[in-house]
Amino acid sequence: MIIAIDGPAAAGKGTLSRRLAAHYGFHHLDTGLTYRAVARALIEAGQPLDDERTAEGFAEAVDLAGLDRSVLSAHAIGEAASRIAVMPAVRQALVRAQRRFAETPPGAVLDGRDIGTVVCPQAPVKLYVTASAEVRARRRFDEMTATGQTADFLEVLADIRKRDQRDMERADSPLRPAPDAHLIDTSEMSIEAAFLAAKTFVDAALKP
Repeated sequence: MIIAIDGPAAAGKGTLSRRLAAHYGFHHLDTGLTYRAVARALIEAGQPLDDERTAEGFAEAVDLAGLDRSVLSAHAIGEAASRIAVMPAVRQALVRAQRRFAETPPGAVLDGRDIGTVVCPQAPVKLYVTASAEVRARRRFDEMTATGQTADFLEVLADIRKRDQRDMERADSPLRPAPDAHLIDTSEMSIEAAFLAAKTFVDAALKP
């Protein structure tokens, strides 16, 4: 059983994915962390972020079992990850690793930006989780200030919009809903309501 969840930054897909994985006893992978792990490895090794061949080698060696969200969520790592994520060779290496993860019994929940369209187009359940840019920026702003970081809402909003544009316009695996994906707009929805909506689709797919 594979549940593919896509959507833009701060739409709530990560929280929803973890909740679904815990509920059904499935494995969970935040595929965005795989790009961040490669970026962190490059930075720690003192390697450039614009050498595709070098980045591909690091992507081939990434350990999906050792992804530490607390470490990889640093802003600098996110910025570096966005630079290597546009490299086709890096994407191809990580997609291969993500597909292997998706086949882990008894099931897996993968969230990212190209799961339903590229990584697991055969997934029985595909969800596209979104929200308005303003709502997503407010969530990210609140997250940052809650952890003591200094943040400017308009800068966060501008960054969200820039990431959206970059993700949607990239040549390789652009962010877009799969044709058969179920849309969940969390702009005015609690995580509980989003979970119940998603659970309806998953339960329907699990019925014999």
